[in-house]
Amino acid sequence: MSTVPKGRSQAGTAHVADSHDLIRVHGARENNLADVSIELPKRRLTVFTGVSGSGKSSLVFDTIAAESRRLINETYSTFVQGFMPTQARPEVDVLDGLTTAIIIDQQRMGADPRSTVGTATDANAMLRILFSRLGKPHIGSPNAFSFNVASVKASGTITVERGAGKTTRQTFTRTGGMCPRCEGRGSVSDIDLSQLYDDSKSIAEGAFTIPGWKSDSWWTVRTYAESGFLDPHKPIRKFTKKEMQDFLYREPTKVKVEGVNLTYEGLIPKVQRSFLAKDRESLQPHIRAFVDRAVTFTTCPECGGTRLSEAARSSKIEGVSIADACAMQISDLAQWVRGLSEPSAAPLLAALGHTLDSFVEIGLGYLSLDRPAGTLSGGEAQRTKMIRHLGSSLTDATYVFDEPTTGLHPHDIARMNDLLLRLRDKGNTVLVVEHEPDTIAIADHVVDLGPGAGADGGTVCFEGTVEGLRASGTVTGRHLDDRVALKESVRKPTGTLQIRGARTHNLRGVDVDIPLGVLVAVTGVAGSGKSSLVHGSIPPGMDVVSVDQTPIRGSRRSNPATYTGLLDPIRKAFAKANGVKPALFSPNSEGACPACNGAGVLYTDLGIMAGVATTCEECEGRRFDASVLEYRLDGRDISEVLAMPVSEAREFFGAGAARTPAASTILGRLVDVGLGYLSLGQPLTTLSGGERQRLKLATHMGDKGGVWVLDEPTTGLHLADVAHLLGLLDRLVDAGRSVIVVEHHQAVMAHADWIVDLGPGAGHDGGRIVFEGTPADLVAARSTLTGEHLAAYVGR
Repeated sequence: MSTVPKGRSQAGTAHVADSHDLIRVHGARENNLADVSIELPKRRLTVFTGVSGSGKSSLVFDTIAAESRRLINETYSTFVQGFMPTQARPEVDVLDGLTTAIIIDQQRMGADPRSTVGTATDANAMLRILFSRLGKPHIGSPNAFSFNVASVKASGTITVERGAGKTTRQTFTRTGGMCPRCEGRGSVSDIDLSQLYDDSKSIAEGAFTIPGWKSDSWWTVRTYAESGFLDPHKPIRKFTKKEMQDFLYREPTKVKVEGVNLTYEGLIPKVQRSFLAKDRESLQPHIRAFVDRAVTFTTCPECGGTRLSEAARSSKIEGVSIADACAMQISDLAQWVRGLSEPSAAPLLAALGHTLDSFVEIGLGYLSLDRPAGTLSGGEAQRTKMIRHLGSSLTDATYVFDEPTTGLHPHDIARMNDLLLRLRDKGNTVLVVEHEPDTIAIADHVVDLGPGAGADGGTVCFEGTVEGLRASGTVTGRHLDDRVALKESVRKPTGTLQIRGARTHNLRGVDVDIPLGVLVAVTGVAGSGKSSLVHGSIPPGMDVVSVDQTPIRGSRRSNPATYTGLLDPIRKAFAKANGVKPALFSPNSEGACPACNGAGVLYTDLGIMAGVATTCEECEGRRFDASVLEYRLDGRDISEVLAMPVSEAREFFGAGAARTPAASTILGRLVDVGLGYLSLGQPLTTLSGGERQRLKLATHMGDKGGVWVLDEPTTGLHLADVAHLLGLLDRLVDAGRSVIVVEHHQAVMAHADWIVDLGPGAGHDGGRIVFEGTPADLVAARSTLTGEHLAAYVGR
């Protein structure tokens, strides 16, 4: 009779529990995945490669990670699930062997005006506790040091229903750290009333000049006109003192307009709530332009931009207030915390020190805790999210990364690779979507998707080791060892852009002459001052086109045709050919299918269960009313045109009966940036990060600016696409434009005509020009970190 317990293996045989060492995916069809089936080893580092749009994120994030998250959510009670976002099961036949997924992506952090690096991590919370315990004078609980908590005082009578009941008088106070003047924002605004309305007109005559405030809009103009507080037919400049007070400052008041209950509110608080309470960068371009015209932001005179009340700033530890601590560079703050010796707070000091050391370890020591979270780049945001995981004791989890080397100087990539390997060596599965050859090189397992992008991708072209990838003959394998050579001769500048005494952020009175008419690369480690120099120091009045890293925004109704403005000439061409209105050819206007309102699908909300999206039976997903599809242009209806790839549509609108020069020009720009495979009507929500970056670049190619500033245009680009980008930059320069590129990619550095290198370090260790000259001179000198890595890249 065997003495081996049930479930335990006999000597020399594998335990049944050890048979679950693979994550199995079979029949994945999310987005453009073409029935993908793979098996991924657990407790290994797997890198997913392929051209932008080949299906990497669809497989890793939208299939594996999404299903893990969904299954974890289902372990909670239905009551808890009611407060959580619902997630549908991915389009896949079998997903087996999943573990808890921890997703660390490049989504920007919350752009709320009160969100900072400190509040987005645990650092600020621990600092508040520290000052509430050790700060002198003692002013209150941790809330007294929070700029998100206002001080409250109240008094009144309450009746306690116990026995005969007794009425007692109670006083309630809460001490918060919020500056009462700026309400924790650090800045105050002054509104130019002339930008809100034309005081020579009456409300009925359309006095308002605020974007979106039409003369017949219920929620704005008609509320003012028919509230009873104002004379809608009197010019605003002739309002009485009381009318002007009600018009500008009246508190929210319930009114009835034509039998509808509405809330009347003074114009100033309404504008502040509608526009100023939101982060400027999150606003649509035309709204942002209005805010820039109408509002002047200045540092709060009461708190000096610290966001904190006077009491919070008065409490100090060894002469340092919490405002001083949050303004320190994190590497300096970590050193200050280590210098504190207080046995009663030893566990708190140790935890805070570990968090701050993690910032330094991950290459973010140059930040400060009061840095607004909305100003972080995608790469900085991703690394900030990694902070809480570096010292985690969790094992057998699945960590999912989206291009973790984005925004990193070659000097910092080795450190990031070490962090990925440390997570793996603790017994975790690490899945990384990446284009960087140095990160691909450390992989235990590689999955290469392709062979192309969009409809031409979505299949597994290779699965195996890095050496196997090199010999595989796939697009990634062929370009893995690509190196761009230094130019034999560089272009001659046509002039110079003079920057004098630049002191934005960490810049130290920088003087530099940037040559014009050539391709200039601004380089340096992350945090050295590159963006501060380029975006914050270019003299006003320059004819500049800036393409930064702010993500493009759009719903599932937005697509390349709507985002680039391509749909306008297409609608006009259809309208002219058929003698009808252009609005008929928009799924968001009169031409929309009445059943699905132009969405193409019907969404059914099932409460705590994942919602269900079903193709509209009326229009069969084509989004248009059947009568609209009877109108044709050169034999194609509007739904067929929106289903075309960009390259096919370029030919369609380039000649024949459908010839439309305006549409052909925009389509040509999309082809130039390598997006010829995208469908015109593909929702923006399905595009990868690299595709969105290039789509944004394409929309600016029609701009007439003489100086172009590009912020890391290689973000999300496959190795094979970098050469295409370099060709595009050359065409811009050859067309007479000056191109300034903030970049870490050595291929762009090697291809540049001139390099401006900042450093030598980050934060207060940077902010200086450490090299100016040609790439060949930088390689020959090897005097900076950039020079050393560029020399190694070109094999010098």
